[in-house]
Amino acid sequence: MTGRVHSWDLSTGVDGPGTRFVLFLSGCPLRCQYCQNPDTWHMRDGRPTTVDEVMAEIEACGAFLKASGGGVTISGGEPLLQHAFTAEVLHRCKALGLHTALDTSGFLGDRADQALLADTDLVLLDIKAFDARVYERLTGGRLAPTLSFACRLDALTVRTWIRYVLVPGWTDDRAAVDGLAEFVAGLGSVERVDVLPFHKLGAAKYDALGLRFPLRDTPVPDAALVDRVREQFRAQGLTAD
Repeated sequence: MTGRVHSWDLSTGVDGPGTRFVLFLSGCPLRCQYCQNPDTWHMRDGRPTTVDEVMAEIEACGAFLKASGGGVTISGGEPLLQHAFTAEVLHRCKALGLHTALDTSGFLGDRADQALLADTDLVLLDIKAFDARVYERLTGGRLAPTLSFACRLDALTVRTWIRYVLVPGWTDDRAAVDGLAEFVAGLGSVERVDVLPFHKLGAAKYDALGLRFPLRDTPVPDAALVDRVREQFRAQGLTAD
């Protein structure tokens, strides 16, 4: 089986326990205003790579990943755009005894079948906004599929971390954050919420690709705003960092 792969890398302390082999797949149906990886948007820009080739790279560092308490994370782009390829990599990683994580917007959650989720130890679910109109303006997509996927993960008791990118003027509305916190607090499968301050580190990629970075003039959130939003999640009994 062949997929379109953007790149892979090793990271620590970001996508789960220990050192992670992070596989970035190409292709994404959303166009988030703050996206830091516009070079992963199009499937055609990815390198055709077989599952065997990916697994050879993973197996080469498998002992190290296990010793560190780490594992494999599949990210993107949006990995569920290539759901069959993603499912096969997850399945083979589980067969090796490696911890597996799926980093997704949940927009294509319906493509994650029971077998794929059974091979997934942790879902990193990026909820872009909680106001449906803001979500559409921010991403070009609909919020409902992500919320439906979150509820499905809860019903299946799949361990989940929520990721929420905090963008001043977009995702900092107090009432919307309270609404999201209340929704997430009702999901027993959610272990934590990561509030991620908006940054502009990907701006150079837009320049290199000849694209306009939509939020170039948007300020990054200050520490007080980040603390306020994290406290709103904590007020619902959630672990938020």
